[in-house]
Amino acid sequence: MRLELLLLIIFIWDGYFFLRYLLGLLKEYKTVSWKPKVSVIIPAYNEEENIKKAIKAALSQDYPVEEVIVVDDGSEDGTYEKAKEVKDERVKVIRIEHKGKAGAINEGLKLAKGEVIVVTDADSFMSRDAVRRLVERFHSEDVVAVGGQIRVIVDSFLAFIQDIEHLRIAMYRRAKELEDLTLAPGPLSAFRREALERIGGFVNSLVEDYATTKALKKFGKVVYSPKAKLFTRMPLTLGELWRQRRRWFLGDLSHVDAKDIIMLILGDIIAFLDIFLPVIFIKYGAFALLLLFILFEILTMLVPVIFEGGSITEALLFPIALMFLASFYLSLHIYGYAVTLKNKISQLFS
Repeated sequence: MRLELLLLIIFIWDGYFFLRYLLGLLKEYKTVSWKPKVSVIIPAYNEEENIKKAIKAALSQDYPVEEVIVVDDGSEDGTYEKAKEVKDERVKVIRIEHKGKAGAINEGLKLAKGEVIVVTDADSFMSRDAVRRLVERFHSEDVVAVGGQIRVIVDSFLAFIQDIEHLRIAMYRRAKELEDLTLAPGPLSAFRREALERIGGFVNSLVEDYATTKALKKFGKVVYSPKAKLFTRMPLTLGELWRQRRRWFLGDLSHVDAKDIIMLILGDIIAFLDIFLPVIFIKYGAFALLLLFILFEILTMLVPVIFEGGSITEALLFPIALMFLASFYLSLHIYGYAVTLKNKISQLFS
């Protein structure tokens, strides 16, 4: 009976978001028809292999982009030269001393003419309708920013796992954050220029996207546009992935409030159950419960895969990916909590 109760907890948690996702698919979200001038800013650091594709994706939008501003953030390779090779009067390329992503975006903002500023990463490329889909979600004057859907360029098995992760994130955002997005993602988001100017531009932080989103939400709404898609490169090794997500998580912890902490801890409890319940089912021969767990997780992934543009393989392998992601993030979060607690204790006694 205890095993069934633990499985029920997972069903309730995942089922809540899955049901909200289904309801979100059944109703249209708010959009508006308007034609603001749009500037695309692409901050770039050592991206000579990817920058031209990012620029061309911005220029090829089915929405009339006013300008594409590439900010070479003190690159040590040929990023600047490669960007200059793109011959289009809308492209502006500048080179600055290395300031980090927030600083590079703010330098681009000084030159931008658009009412709406789209920020995208140099190692990524937008789908052809991404800008249009972002713009149409500024459905009221109080919408100050719109975040797009991030997908992963699958060039390794680890990248494949991360694309599954981002499909799950897409499900969560459509289920719960359509009109109140927690994070306008750094690889693809759009902002009212006046709103960015009101907060002094992008916030300089380890997690500039999260910090900027938090600052903007004091003055208006940040919403999600599930049809605005961008494909990005992600770490190819576990070491790179750990270092990236460690930076993100430690940065996030410096900006979270009590509500965020509660949700993080609840998520960690579910991650613990995702890891150990299948092992316990096998140990005690509860194979019917194990099969039920696997089928439930596949089902809750299959629908997002169909509607968000994934592959059936991603849904079928989701239970395996879930074990890896739950183990990875639970370890990362324990590490992050310990480091943050240690730093706070050190501050108290310093």
